[in-house]
Amino acid sequence: MKPSQKPVYLKLRDSIANAIIDGTYAEGAMLPSVRAFAADQGANPLTVAKAYQLFQLDGLVEVQRGVGMFVAPGATERLRRSEREAFMAHEWPEVRERIARLGIVPSELFAET
Repeated sequence: MKPSQKPVYLKLRDSIANAIIDGTYAEGAMLPSVRAFAADQGANPLTVAKAYQLFQLDGLVEVQRGVGMFVAPGATERLRRSEREAFMAHEWPEVRERIARLGIVPSELFAET
């Protein structure tokens, strides 16, 4: 599924996952409230809640009632591993095919411009 075809809640989920992977939200850090994140992203709070729920179901966040959601220990590595597997299974084959079709050699991919 191309990024433009993804439902909004999955795009938001990807945005949060990327922020956890890159350290914007470190393990143990509190995620923004649903309302705050919705306002920041220009999204409906129910849509953000659905994205957050995915993290809860996967055990990537811990909920402290009345306080907020926190990035669970080990979430960064688990997300990195699952995102890597998804890339290798779904995105890389298309990229590899395009590289071959365009006649790009590996040394060109890593050459400094």
